[in-house]
Amino acid sequence: MKIGVIDYGMGNLFSVEQALKRLNCEVVVTSDVAELRTADALVLPGVGAFPDAMKRLQETNLIPFLYEMKEVNKPLLGICLGMQLLFEESEEVALTKGVGIFKGRIERFHDVSRIPHMGWNELELAQVPNWLKSEATPTDKFVYFVHSFYAANIAKEQLVACADYEGVQVPGIVANGTFTGMQFHPEKSGQFGVYLLAQWLKGVTVTC
Repeated sequence: MKIGVIDYGMGNLFSVEQALKRLNCEVVVTSDVAELRTADALVLPGVGAFPDAMKRLQETNLIPFLYEMKEVNKPLLGICLGMQLLFEESEEVALTKGVGIFKGRIERFHDVSRIPHMGWNELELAQVPNWLKSEATPTDKFVYFVHSFYAANIAKEQLVACADYEGVQVPGIVANGTFTGMQFHPEKSGQFGVYLLAQWLKGVTVTC
């Protein structure tokens, strides 16, 4: 299976690439849309500030490509900031329009003891997407988060799983058609993170 990791200059590409290779994927890391089109599925990683990332996506002409991939039902996984970019807008630094695949707004945490939200939290499934239905889900559902902003006012039907952070329900997994987002880092989330990534890849196989 060939996975295209979208390189727009703002992602921890190495850890994602290595995690995918350990799951026996052929991985290409590029911003070349012609090459990305040849992949069976795509990963949109991201580290940094929302406005800077959106600017880089615009400069590399990747936003029209993302809409094209949604239209043709190409599986895509957004990770951390990569997930946030797929929402409608963000208040980080300055109000900035997002790609708009997911409903909702990226907001800063308020009334919590520590920002960023950093550490292990347990995911609670709100629904079970097809790619998680093939086998029993592990009982240990802890994943690793590092973020200061989270998705708020999201569409209920797009929420797959959330985690509680001092009373704030943080969307951990969201989905809209073949586009999926994970706020945490599956490649850094131990056995359960590897399980989620492997199950998502199995879902890609079925889609293809």
